[in-house]
Amino acid sequence: MPSYVMSTSTSTSDPNGSTVAVSAVGLRKSYGDKVVLDGIDLRIPTGSVFALLGPNGAGKTTVVKILSTLVSADDGQALVGGHDLAADPQGVRAAIGVTGQFSAVDGLITGEENMLLMADLHHLSRRDGRGIAGELLERFDLTEAANKPASTYSGGMKRRLDIAMTLVGSARIIFLDEPTTGLDPRARHTMWQIIRDLVSDGVTVFLTTQYLDEADELADRIAVLNDGRIVAEGTAEELKRLIPGGHVRLGFTDPDTYRSAASTLGEASHDDEALTLQLPSDGSQRELRSILDWLDAAGVEADELTVHTPDLDDVFFALTGGTDQTKESAR
Repeated sequence: MPSYVMSTSTSTSDPNGSTVAVSAVGLRKSYGDKVVLDGIDLRIPTGSVFALLGPNGAGKTTVVKILSTLVSADDGQALVGGHDLAADPQGVRAAIGVTGQFSAVDGLITGEENMLLMADLHHLSRRDGRGIAGELLERFDLTEAANKPASTYSGGMKRRLDIAMTLVGSARIIFLDEPTTGLDPRARHTMWQIIRDLVSDGVTVFLTTQYLDEADELADRIAVLNDGRIVAEGTAEELKRLIPGGHVRLGFTDPDTYRSAASTLGEASHDDEALTLQLPSDGSQRELRSILDWLDAAGVEADELTVHTPDLDDVFFALTGGTDQTKESAR
């Protein structure tokens, strides 16, 4: 099994020369006798999406709170935007934006007034504040609703306004803590495109989510947090290869051809009624070529070949010990 343990260095560049937006070593946090984080290491390249997955109570929000200076770690070191978390928390705050699980939008005032309030908090001049607010409202397709009370906005509009407010200070590192929870599928896809656009502009996104398809769709790298520890980390494809269960399925329409293939591939499981064979496989090009070579040598041609690999659902529940009930709630 490949290892995906991160480097323990807190420098702001990788060995290959790429810059690092967030790095941490040995972050620990307890509340009384309960250990929430038990030594977390992170290394997130600039201009990427990093997704942190984990069941409820795994510590995802605590990681975000520590890295955004909202709470202090009991132990460990971290650099965020090149600023030491403990020695220069003000520098960290100037480099980041945070969108929490619960909206920071004030429903009693308009969308534009929410934006201008953020501009005041960032000590922008009235002229600069109005200019930035107007640009962001247009970018997030909120111009028509800008002068309406935010309480009249849909869930998706409020979430877009929330992120727009986060960007008023020109943050280059954005923490999004479960940003699409409660949104309908159309609003979720809109939010995904917003995140892609941010990254294309060089912004680094730290995403926590319980939607496994969201991590699969967006993240350059994914870490799975369980019982206060990162139990696996890598790209979506790397994580999927950690879990057994991949296979190649061969389908046939002619019974004689099916029987010939079954004889050639003796280790395959058979479904005589459906005329299908199934062989364990990691889906690699080498294994597929080997299967096809066996069939060619026997003069057998399958009518259908499909490759099945474990998905992030399988990875998540194998690594966190989830039940069918928790699997349903995490979708």
